Amino acid sequence: MPIRMRFTTWRPLATVVVAVLMAAFLTPAVAHGAPRESRPVYSYTNAIREAVWVDTGLDGDGDGKTDRVAADIVRPREPAAQHRKIPVIMDASPYYSCCGRGNESQKKTYDANGDVVQMPLFYDNYFVPRGYAFVGVDLAGTNRSDGCVDVGGRSDIQSAKAVVDWLNGRARAYTTRTGNTRARADWTNGRTGMIGKSWDATIANGVAATGVKGLRTIVPMSGISSWYDYYFQQGAPLYDSGPDWLSDYVDSPDARARCAAVQQKIVDGAPRTGDWTPFWTERDYVKDAAKVRASVLLVHGMQDLNVRTKHFGQWWDALARHGVERKIWLSQTGHVDPFDYRRGAWVDTLHRWFDHELLGYDNGVDREPMADIERHPNQWVTSKVWPPRGTATTTLRPAGGAQNGVGTLGLATGSGTETFTDDPSHSETDWAAHIDTPTPDKAGFVTRPLTHDLRLSGSSKVTVTATPTTATAHLSAVLVDLGPDTVRDYADAAEGITTLTDRSCWGASTPGDSACFKNTAAKTAHVDQTVFSRGWADLGTYASPGKGVPLTPGEAYTITVDLAATDHVVPAGHRLALIVAGTDKDLIDPPADKPTLTLDLSRTSARVPLLGGAPAFARATSGTAPAPSPVTRPSGVGDPRGVQRVPGDAGIG
Repeated sequence: MPIRMRFTTWRPLATVVVAVLMAAFLTPAVAHGAPRESRPVYSYTNAIREAVWVDTGLDGDGDGKTDRVAADIVRPREPAAQHRKIPVIMDASPYYSCCGRGNESQKKTYDANGDVVQMPLFYDNYFVPRGYAFVGVDLAGTNRSDGCVDVGGRSDIQSAKAVVDWLNGRARAYTTRTGNTRARADWTNGRTGMIGKSWDATIANGVAATGVKGLRTIVPMSGISSWYDYYFQQGAPLYDSGPDWLSDYVDSPDARARCAAVQQKIVDGAPRTGDWTPFWTERDYVKDAAKVRASVLLVHGMQDLNVRTKHFGQWWDALARHGVERKIWLSQTGHVDPFDYRRGAWVDTLHRWFDHELLGYDNGVDREPMADIERHPNQWVTSKVWPPRGTATTTLRPAGGAQNGVGTLGLATGSGTETFTDDPSHSETDWAAHIDTPTPDKAGFVTRPLTHDLRLSGSSKVTVTATPTTATAHLSAVLVDLGPDTVRDYADAAEGITTLTDRSCWGASTPGDSACFKNTAAKTAHVDQTVFSRGWADLGTYASPGKGVPLTPGEAYTITVDLAATDHVVPAGHRLALIVAGTDKDLIDPPADKPTLTLDLSRTSARVPLLGGAPAFARATSGTAPAPSPVTRPSGVGDPRGVQRVPGDAGIG
C-alpha cells in the first residue's frame, strides 16, 4: 500500500495560510502578524453549555430504534454570536458517571435543565476561554446514552465517530434523548481533536483507525491498541476475567437491564482459552493503522502494568510504517496521566499541540524533538526521533555459567541447557532479586559489569526452545537492569505519584466547575534492580500466536515471545540481565499444570533494540569495570500490581 506522504511532513505552507486566516478570525487579541498562541480572551462563566444526542445508526440494545449517544458541550459564546466557527476537543468515555475521571475521580454533574455543570478534568476550563469547544461524549450504554457497551467494538467506536461525523455535517443529532428536534453543529468548523486516558484513549485510537474525516489529531494516554492484548499475550491470560466483566462494570443501570444479549455475545466471542477470534479482530486497531489521517501525540508510562506497554509499541510502529505525524512522551510511571506527573510542561505542550493541529498556528511544536523520555524521576531527556537514529536490533545469546541457573549473556552462541520449574507464587521481582543465586524457579543470564552505558529503545523479542514435562506451560521473559537506582515506585497503589493537599489552577472556574486540582509529587523507591521490559506466552501457541494446542511432554518447542516497548539506559557499572521463567505472579495466570521446562541454550536468544547495535554492546562489555555487589535480596518496589481489570485511572478497579 503506498504511503501517503502528507503525513511525513508538517504541512508548512498550509500552516502559514491557515495561521494568517486565524489571526483575523479566531484570536482578536493578536493585532499584528500570524498568531502563535491562543489566548484566554473568552468568558468561561458565560460559555454555552448544552447537550445533544447523536444518532449512531446502530441498534445495539435491540429496541427497534437507533441508539443515540449523549454529547455534553461547553463552548465560548462570543464566536457563536459573531458567526465565527471554532474547533473541538473531545473526550469520549464510559466513565463519566460510573467511575469518574482523573486523579480526583470527577464525574459529570448537571443543572435542572440537564446541561453539564461540572465537566471532569481541566480541558474545558483551559481551552474554552482560548476559543475551543469541549465535547464530553458518553459511550453507548453509559450515563445518558442509549445502546450497550461492547468493549472496544463497533458500538464503542461508533459512539465517538458519529459525533465527529455530526460535527462535520454528516450525522444527525437531537436536542433530547427521545425527541425529534434537530440539533445542528453550525458553530464549529469540524476540526476535531480527541483526547483521553486509558479506555478514552483507546476510543481515540479506534476512531482514528476508521479514517474518519474531520478528526485532525488524537492524544491517547495509556491507550489500548488491540483489546486481545489487554486480556492475553500469545495465549497467556493476563487477568482472571474477560471483557464481559468490564462491560457490566461500566454499563448504566438501564443498559444492564436491556443488554443481556450483548453481554452473551461478548462471553461467546471472547473465550478464556486465549484463542484469537473474530471478536478480537474487530477490536484490533493496529491492523487499520494505514487508515489513520490524524496526527498522534502518544503518552504512556513505561511501567504501566494495566495497559501494558506492548500497546504503545505496536501502535507506534504501525503508525511509523504508514508515515503518520506523531510525537511521544514516555514516563517512569505506571498508569498515570501526565497532568499528574509533569503538569506545567504537559499543559504547555498540549496547548501548543492543539493550537498547531486545530488552529494551524506555526508555533514550532512540529520542529521540536519527537520524544520526551523520563530517565529518572522528574528528569527528562529528548530524542529528535524515536527510536533514536543508530538503534539496531542486536542478538544477545545466553550461555551456562559456573552455577545452574546463573548464566552469562553475550554475543556468542551458547551451549548446554538450563532447567526451571514454574512457581506461581514468585514474581519477576523475586527472580531479579535473586539473580546471582541458583533458584529452581528461573534461569538467569547476566552480562559482566558495563564499561559504557547501553540504551535500549523500542520492542524486544526473546526466542526460546523449551522442553516441558506437562501438557500446558506458560513462559515469561524479562529484561533487568542490575544496579542501584532511584525510580518512581510504580508498584505502589498510586503507581509513581503522591497526591498532595494543595492545588494549582489551570484555566477559569465557575462555582460548579473548578479549574484547581490537587498537586502531586513523585513517589520514589531506592532499588538494586529494575525490570524494564516484559513478555509472556503460552508455549502451546508455538505454531500460531492465535491458537493454543496441548503440548507433548518431553518434546522441544520453539517460540518467540514479544517483549514490551521501552526506552531504558543501563548505565556503566550496572549489568544487563535476561530472565526466563514460568508464571509471573500477578501479571499472568498460571497454567493448568506445574511444568518443569528445559531450555536449549544454543536455540535461545534475545533480539534487543540497542543504540549503536552489536558494536556498542561489545564495547560496553569489554574492558574492566568495578565488580558489582551480588544481588541477593529484594530491594525497592514491591510485587507488580497486576490485579486491575479496568483500563481507567489509578484506583479504579
